[in-house]
Amino acid sequence: MADQKQVLDMQVSKGITAAQSNEHLRDRSERAEKYAMNKGNYDPTRKHLNFEIAPGGKVRPIDTSRNIPERMADILERRGIKDPNEGLAEPKYRTVVNFIFGGSRKRMHELAFGTQNVDFDEGANNTRIKRMSDIERWAKDVYSFVSGKYGEQNIAAFIVHLDELNPHVHCTLLPIKDGRFAYKEIFAGKDKFEYSARMKQLHTDFFAEVNTRWGMSRGTSISETGARHRTTEEYRRMLSEECTTIEENIDRHQKVLATLQSDIRLAERRVKGLTTMVDNLEKSKAEKEALLSAAEQDLKANKGDAEQLAAQVKSLEKELAGINRQLADKQEKLQTADRQLAELKENMDAIEERTGELKEEAYKYSHDIHSKVDTLLKDVLLENVVGEYRNVSAQMDVAERQLFDGSLVQSIAEQGTDVMHCATMLFLGMVDDATTFAETRGGGGGGSDLKWGRDEDEDNRAWALRCMRMASRMMRPAIGKKPKR
Repeated sequence: MADQKQVLDMQVSKGITAAQSNEHLRDRSERAEKYAMNKGNYDPTRKHLNFEIAPGGKVRPIDTSRNIPERMADILERRGIKDPNEGLAEPKYRTVVNFIFGGSRKRMHELAFGTQNVDFDEGANNTRIKRMSDIERWAKDVYSFVSGKYGEQNIAAFIVHLDELNPHVHCTLLPIKDGRFAYKEIFAGKDKFEYSARMKQLHTDFFAEVNTRWGMSRGTSISETGARHRTTEEYRRMLSEECTTIEENIDRHQKVLATLQSDIRLAERRVKGLTTMVDNLEKSKAEKEALLSAAEQDLKANKGDAEQLAAQVKSLEKELAGINRQLADKQEKLQTADRQLAELKENMDAIEERTGELKEEAYKYSHDIHSKVDTLLKDVLLENVVGEYRNVSAQMDVAERQLFDGSLVQSIAEQGTDVMHCATMLFLGMVDDATTFAETRGGGGGGSDLKWGRDEDEDNRAWALRCMRMASRMMRPAIGKKPKR
């Protein structure tokens, strides 16, 4: 089961919309249901397999009587906590953490469906498929993990979807601590380094407390393993395992982005259409009001047939009332459409930001692995050169060996560890410590009247080489002055 990995993704937002809630709870309109089916990753014949974990770790069918925003409002009201975004024109506080828990597709299928033959082709009929108890037990373990780490009272929804290609959990969590919203304190930390460390620890804890007993691996962190004494296959596996979950999350985010972009285009067309309707109705209203005003003035001034003018006024008032009703309806729909479009764009911005962060993480892990391998290769090269020098020098005569006197190769071959330690201290500017170290090892041959230190335009490689050469001289058993600071 070494290739069966856990999946844990976290998305932070400033709230959750009714539309997002409907998606999680599968409380969608007929149109939204058809749209989900057209995307190809949703099987309505497996919708009956979905469930949620309720307080106390109880498995139950998904409750659609209260959407997730309403559930959140209930939690806050019951605990006397105020939503910091309440009353703001634009929400600015991170009040919702959305977790996705899952694992490699093969393992999740085993937990959800056992040995049943599920047809994943589009349009297939899987109404006969039954939910296995393992997926319920796994979900309850995940629920227990989240409850223990962040508080059961902060879980607004814990929904398990078995009707998509890969079974997974959507957990909506309120980042509350000590009776207040505290996302930064709980998750972000003081900077991005602390945030990264906390996320790595979260993956590790999730594996240790849940997935280690469900046959899923956490993936190997480079910072935990180091990069020495490993085979090529091990290095490839390290890189693959560390990046697999990130790549899966990136793929999921990109699919969500594609959906959001399509939804945004539809929403923009709806806003444009409603805006045109409102403009036309307002123009028609202005025209009718002008006609009504003129007819009323004529009637008041006894110009024309009074009966015809009265009938015209009545007709225009009726038409104007109808226009006002249509205008109010379209203006309300336009406001709703504008709000939905803004929410979609905000969601897209958040997903794009998180996707960028994930790509940056993937690049960093890849770069770290290659750096470790590069260091290892250089160590091997140095060890090999030193070994060959020793073997060859043993066969040289005195004159030939004298050709290497004072060389860096000879110094490394004879006192490699001490020279490297001394050079490290010089590189770090610890000149006095390096001198003392060399003297305690019988050295002291690095005397120089020149000022010792790094030049302003000297890069790391040039400075490192100069430190190595100076360390080599300092380790020689000759009497001399220590380098000046």
